[in-house]
Amino acid sequence: MNNLIQQLSVKIRNEPCILAVDDEKENLHLLASALQDDYRIVFSRDGDNAIELATRLTPDLILLDIMMPGKDGYEVAEILKSKAETAAIPIIFISAISSVEEQTLGFEHNAVDYITKPFHPDIVRARVKNHLSLVSAEELNEICLAVIHCLGHAAEYRDNETGRHVIRMAKYSETLAKAIGLPEKICSMICQAAPMHDIGKIGIPDHILRKPGKLDAEEWALMHQHPRIGYEIIGAHHSPILNMAAMIAYTHHEKWDGSGYPRGLKGTEIPLEARIVAIADVFDALTTARPYKSAWEIDRAIEFLRSQSGQHFDPGLIDPFVDNMDSILDIRQQWLEEDSELKQPVNG
Repeated sequence: MNNLIQQLSVKIRNEPCILAVDDEKENLHLLASALQDDYRIVFSRDGDNAIELATRLTPDLILLDIMMPGKDGYEVAEILKSKAETAAIPIIFISAISSVEEQTLGFEHNAVDYITKPFHPDIVRARVKNHLSLVSAEELNEICLAVIHCLGHAAEYRDNETGRHVIRMAKYSETLAKAIGLPEKICSMICQAAPMHDIGKIGIPDHILRKPGKLDAEEWALMHQHPRIGYEIIGAHHSPILNMAAMIAYTHHEKWDGSGYPRGLKGTEIPLEARIVAIADVFDALTTARPYKSAWEIDRAIEFLRSQSGQHFDPGLIDPFVDNMDSILDIRQQWLEEDSELKQPVNG
């Protein structure tokens, strides 16, 4: 079994690894006694060796003494934070110097915490556990975002778009959210959730999704279910981003005047994030080439958005979108698709 595990391409960690750095053996023994039952401890007694171990092992957390011969803790921290492979490792300084000025200097060197000597084992355990929990939460959030983007791209493989469409419309959405003064965190969430807007197309049969001609009434009835399917695929979660993604998937085809689908929501019954995404999605569809149409000129697309203000689109969002057209066009240029990347046309 161990041989098989060693053959895996992904290296699996068991208990978290902590690098303890201190030039005094007694302090290292105290840290070991406090932490060895729950963590794998690696020791170093000087700065150069600590840098080498951190680069090679990428521990989950570093306990770093400040006053050491050779490179002190501040120098070690600066070097580790400057290296791509170690920059994200949280550092807790441990020092006998307890002044406010010294602790402030520690935080200025990007430490996540500062423990003064002599330290109590219970305090060390609590601080280490707390910061490793924060790291785990950040990793979980990164995994969540990766899944969102993977599912968004999965929907694109059945659509006429490439992955660049979901990138562009997500960034357009973020730009519009910022333009209307939403908090930075909400703007970021909209950008992260928007790529899953059409995930429900996974549940639409190919003979409808890729039909070259117009859909008949029965086929449109099925197509109009893809927002509901998307909502069900994503489901309800504790994650605010996934919950937002589900709501965007469900409501981004609703229209301000109530003529949209699948539920005929009207005005502010439609969540704000879906009203934002609707404008970004349509603008990108209009201004990029598809197998069945040429890309519209920007002025023509803007004219269409204005003509649909108060009908398809929230009238309060059109001017902020157009007023930030320079930023929108910068994004478009950065993520512009080549004609050779286009796929077969689909409906919806």
